[in-house]
Parts: sequence; structure tokens; C-alpha cells
Amino acid sequence: MTVSEITPEEQAELDKALYDALNPLVSAIRSRETGLSADRMWDASPVEVTLSVLAAWKVMDGEVKRLTERAAMTAGSYGASYEQLGAVWGITRQGARKKWPDAVSRSAPLTAGKRTLALFGGTAELVRSPSGGWGWTGLGADGASGTAAEGAPYATAEEAAAHAGAFLKEHARGNGDQS
Repeated sequence: MTVSEITPEEQAELDKALYDALNPLVSAIRSRETGLSADRMWDASPVEVTLSVLAAWKVMDGEVKRLTERAAMTAGSYGASYEQLGAVWGITRQGARKKWPDAVSRSAPLTAGKRTLALFGGTAELVRSPSGGWGWTGLGADGASGTAAEGAPYATAEEAAAHAGAFLKEHARGNGDQS
């Protein structure tokens, strides 16, 4: 059994959770289709009822695809490669690139992974770590120095820049203690 395979017990729990999540959607779809109240909406032929269930599974399938793409994008933003995404999904690197074309950043190489930010009279350097996350170190206009929280790299350069910018604003000349 590979790590991503599930046990029969986990499969049973997953089936139950999925059916529990699906049933309210089936009821809503069935009610809209028939206009019947909740206590009568299942008064129909088995074919009509099961087609409502199938329609709900189609909606759920679309949501799973959307959430899967979001997970791939998030993994890519934290530095996962297409090779890693493909391995988890059981497809090739090329298959992962085709499935999630924007998941992995095609930005400049890591050697060019430094950016400088100058705001409020201070400066901060944004640095990309080997893992792909971004951090920052800064010097405020008031002489205070700061750095990104240890062990918590930011997913994107923009996120790191926002935190660095907040630090620089807090340490602008003349800001003083406002408490």
C-alpha cells in the first residue's frame, strides 16, 4: 500500500462523509426540480430520484476539481515542482504542468531571488529561500531593524513585501509611540 492509498476503514469513513455532505445538495436539487416540499420530494420514480443524485455528484465533482486546483496552486506557491505535483497525483511532470499550468512559478532563477523595497524612509530586502518561500530583513527610518518571523516563510514575494512594508511604516521617521 502506498502512502496515499487508504485502508478499508478509511474508505468506509470517507464514503459516509461524502454521502452526508451530498444528501443536503441532492435534497435541494430534487426540491428545485419538483417544486415539492421536503417531506414529498422523494415521491418519484427511482430513475428520477437517482438522476437527482447523479446531478448532485456532478456538482460535487466540479467542486473537487476546483479545490484540487487550489491545493496544487498552494503547493506550487510554497515551492513544489511539477515533478512533485505529478508524483502525488500519479502523473508525469508534463501531465501536472498540463493539468495545473499556473501552479508553479516560472519566475527568474533563485539566484535572482532578491528584491529591495524602499518605503517610508527605510529599506527591506526580500529574499527567496531554497524551499521557495520568501522572507525579509529591514531597516526602518528610525534605525530599528526587523526580520520575518523565524520558520514562517511567506508563500509569495508580494506577501513578504506586505509584511516588510508594514514594518517600514511602523518604523518611519517621526512615527513615535502612539499608544
